[in-house]
Amino acid sequence: MATVLGSGSYRYEPQENWAKLPEGWALGEVAAVAVDDRDRVYVFNRSERPMMVFDRDGNFLSTWGADLFKWPHGLHIGPDQSIYCTDEGSHTVCKCSLDGKLQLRIGTPGQSAPRMSGKPFNRCTHTALSPSGEIYVTDGYGNASVHKYAPDGTWLLSWGMPGTDRGQFNLPHNIVCDADGWVYVADRENHRIQIFDGNGRYEGQWNNLHRPSALFMTPGPCPICFVGEIGPYLAVNRDTPNLGPRISILDKGEVVGRLDSQGGPGTGAAQFTSPHGLALDSRGDLYVGEVTASAWPSLFPGQPKPAVLNSLKKFRRIPDSA
Repeated sequence: MATVLGSGSYRYEPQENWAKLPEGWALGEVAAVAVDDRDRVYVFNRSERPMMVFDRDGNFLSTWGADLFKWPHGLHIGPDQSIYCTDEGSHTVCKCSLDGKLQLRIGTPGQSAPRMSGKPFNRCTHTALSPSGEIYVTDGYGNASVHKYAPDGTWLLSWGMPGTDRGQFNLPHNIVCDADGWVYVADRENHRIQIFDGNGRYEGQWNNLHRPSALFMTPGPCPICFVGEIGPYLAVNRDTPNLGPRISILDKGEVVGRLDSQGGPGTGAAQFTSPHGLALDSRGDLYVGEVTASAWPSLFPGQPKPAVLNSLKKFRRIPDSA
């Protein structure tokens, strides 16, 4: 009997050994994934081949980006099929064509803003586009800010500072924008998603999430938001159930589905370690990138890492009638 995660309208079947790499190749930990309008899957991973491209059946198509990226972190594809790549290691955002040609770079490679200065960038994390094409960037590990740019890369404004109050952040880790222009920020270590208008004015927040790390929002009206939540790392609550790692599915902030890691954190096909990047294809199948190597020492202190980390997973959505 096939393993099924989730329930109701959100049931998924793990697809084991989905990605078929050339002989001798290996994926690094997968920071982010994105899917284009032809259902090709872009895998932003921490290896000597930072961008690997597959078809929806997992057949390897191409690789690029070795000359552009140092430590991949965030990825998304815009309506014009340009791909926005956030590289934490070089403090830059690169807009590229789907075959890897650089179209725009925001930030100077290797040059970071002072820590917690609010100035771009210090270990930036992810991007999103407004309905009119402005670029939002979460600046999360060395800052506590969101920056907004014109489509040509001209800086427009920034907001946020360290803290727990409204409009403040404790590691803004991911960002999405809906068709109405609302901006959703995964405020990871504050255990919430904050919501803003396009000029950074606080409008609300979604609570009852555990360290929200990955975001994916479906396009169009009435969007559904997929949230990758990572588990606790402290000894006192590391083994506490119902805290993650997991993927929660939200409709207007209310949980309508959840994929829990079966048997606790792990590298199995039906388990999660650190869901760090999420994407859906045209059939509703779910792709999950995980930073398993980075998460392992905190999840399993003192235990050796497995030889195969399994940081890229695909889950086939099971139709409601099945």
